[in-house]
Amino acid sequence: MVAMDSQASEQVRPASPGLLAQLVRFGLIGGFCALVDSGIYWLLLQAGTWVHLAKAISFIAGTTTAYFLNRRFTFASARQGGASQVGGFMLLYTVTFFVNVGTNALALATLPDFSWRVALSWIIAQGTATTINFVMLKWVVFREPRA
Repeated sequence: MVAMDSQASEQVRPASPGLLAQLVRFGLIGGFCALVDSGIYWLLLQAGTWVHLAKAISFIAGTTTAYFLNRRFTFASARQGGASQVGGFMLLYTVTFFVNVGTNALALATLPDFSWRVALSWIIAQGTATTINFVMLKWVVFREPRA
């Protein structure tokens, strides 16, 4: 019976879309989550929040949104990951949190002072973190079980 239960759960698990479809979905979800991140960042800055704290809070909000949406729509076959998947996600996003906030701080410190400096710093930090996240989510956190 155990083998049958295992086979049944294998049949119920939806297949992930192909790499191109995953990239498109990841990009669309990432765009939405970037709006969440950016919107919270700008609101916190307007409220007078210290820039690095605002970046940290907005990153966490955008990241949490991205995890749930990507788990549901981009990496569908990996929905049953359990505690190891959540742990892998937390480790990955802890690392990319520091990469994102650090990249933002570095860009703010090194770019010349111009009207779009804060926005460009945010874009550079977001792009760096997004690239790392897709690679690690696809091939580590949400890796598909081998057939």
